[in-house]
Amino acid sequence: MMTGAPPRIPVGCGAFVSFHPSMGSVAAKELGRNDGLPSYFSLARMSRSGGPNFLGAKYAPFVVADDPNSSAFRVRDVALPKGLTEDGFQNRTDLRRLVDKLPRITDKAAADPVLSLDEFYEQGYSLITSPAAQAAFNIHEESDEVRNNFGRDSFGQRCLLARRLVEAGVPFTTVYDGGWDHHRTIFPVCRKRLPSWDNSVAALITDLDERGLLDTTLVIALGEFGRTPKVNSRGGRDHWSNAMSVLMAGGGTPGGVVVGATDKSGYSAVERVLSPENFVSTVYTKLGIDPDTVYYSPLGRPAHLVSDPTPIDEVLS
Repeated sequence: MMTGAPPRIPVGCGAFVSFHPSMGSVAAKELGRNDGLPSYFSLARMSRSGGPNFLGAKYAPFVVADDPNSSAFRVRDVALPKGLTEDGFQNRTDLRRLVDKLPRITDKAAADPVLSLDEFYEQGYSLITSPAAQAAFNIHEESDEVRNNFGRDSFGQRCLLARRLVEAGVPFTTVYDGGWDHHRTIFPVCRKRLPSWDNSVAALITDLDERGLLDTTLVIALGEFGRTPKVNSRGGRDHWSNAMSVLMAGGGTPGGVVVGATDKSGYSAVERVLSPENFVSTVYTKLGIDPDTVYYSPLGRPAHLVSDPTPIDEVLS
């Protein structure tokens, strides 16, 4: 679901395995910025298989682990420490460059890790000195009305922060919201959690629309698989790979369209059966990235961007 290319070995539950660049890393590479603001964010952690793999650390997500719902919210490491002036910071940067005489191995096949470290230093320096980054992170500028609309909880405020990143021109942002593995007591948990979650997603879509950003912003809500049609003995539902749903809005997606269907009991897809590869190809197509692109690893090995580059026509504009 994150890469459009299934791993070639079995992946256990909870494993962080990726042999292929994620959509966010590809978007950062193809649609990247140069004003100091990272091109790929993940709030509040990196999702499973959400990394850059062979594209390199330059295209890894910038993770904002801090909770924007906190009154003391401040993104760590994107501002100068207290007591350090801009001149002092520049002097330290110049000193590091002067002292660092370690030779770099520029042969791509060698995959010198020092090159990645250099990229981290450069990204960090650009981020700290970027007015766009400082403005995007300042969620406290939003009115109480707007913040309340999104929901005064961690997920709602991360959706609001994602909207601010969209306004700043960030190509790809993931809002990671875990804890949906309801193997027991699914009904009381969802009765409590779903209303606020629905509200936050609806507020994000409405807010983007009111600001004239929805036509150029694709909003997606998805998990990694479905849940069993039958409730188990513990009042929960277990893992189910035969059918699942994905919500898409904006980015030219026609409203009110339902693609595909399951049998009457929800056991498996029986109409317009589609795969994660089709989903990822659709996202790339909407972003203006050809899903039939071939990348090459540092060793020169070709890798198709998506295993099946066929997008879902019904949700294209």
